[in-house]
Amino acid sequence: MGYHVVDTDAVDPDPDRPCTRRSLSDPAGLSEMAINRYTAEPGEELPLAYHYHDDQEEAFYVLSGTLHVDTPEGTLEAGPDTLLTVEPGSPQFAYNPESATEAVDVVAVGAPPSADDVHAYEP
Repeated sequence: MGYHVVDTDAVDPDPDRPCTRRSLSDPAGLSEMAINRYTAEPGEELPLAYHYHDDQEEAFYVLSGTLHVDTPEGTLEAGPDTLLTVEPGSPQFAYNPESATEAVDVVAVGAPPSADDVHAYEP
């Protein structure tokens, strides 16, 4: 058996990201899902690019602020205590718009984890 308590604020942010991303899978001892905590100030983006996944499902739980997600069908908005999910094959681009008055704080979970399962999408 294994149990882990992770202080997410104590995890160093990943370098070279468009916002603050803390990768939590390794500190939590997880190998079957990717879990990250994002904090994006107004004008910052969560991913590196507009993208989709072949197999990975993603869930974004908004802790505070409002997450905006561009899709080919329009922009979705998710506020505090809201869960936004993205099915495989669904293009998405998450961000906090420049017009926002506060940061957005999000926990993102993706399964199965795979570095090779992300593809750029050109709208």
